[in-house]
Parts: sequence; structure tokens; C-alpha cells
Amino acid sequence: MGPTRGDPGMTHGAAFWFPTISAVLVKPHLWFTALRQFRRAVPTRWWAHPPFLPRPDGEYVRFRLETAYGTGAVPCAADLVRYLEWCRASR
Repeated sequence: MGPTRGDPGMTHGAAFWFPTISAVLVKPHLWFTALRQFRRAVPTRWWAHPPFLPRPDGEYVRFRLETAYGTGAVPCAADLVRYLEWCRASR
């Protein structure tokens, strides 16, 4: 089942994405880590299936958010930065 409107983590507006992306952009040491983690989350051959965008599977995102935060919770930009720093340190 694909993402639908209202799914946590899938349809956030600019109020979520702008600070989240900005938090990573101001930390150049995390850029490579962010790209690597994004690449790992995107399904293989994403270009062969609609909507033809490199985005993680909706079920995977829902599972990760629910196991990390509980049902219906939304992470903040600081959580993403902490996660990327953890990924970078544990590599």
C-alpha cells in the first residue's frame, strides 16, 4: 500500500520540511551521511515504478516512525540531526 494523504512522515508541509532540511544544510559534515542514508532508504529501481520519484516506501517510513516515536508522533529537525550524527559515528 502506498502513502496516502495524512500519513505521518509522508505529507508534511513546508513547516516541517524547511527546518528539517535547513538543519542538515548548516552541518556540512552530515551531508554525505544524509545522502547515504537517503540512498539506503530508497527502493532499488525507483525510476521504474510510479510516481517515478526517489522516495522511501511509505510502509517502511510508517514502521520506522512508529517504532521510534509511537503512533501518530512526528519527529523534529533535531531528531534527524541526532540520527545522522549517530549514523556517522557508528560507521
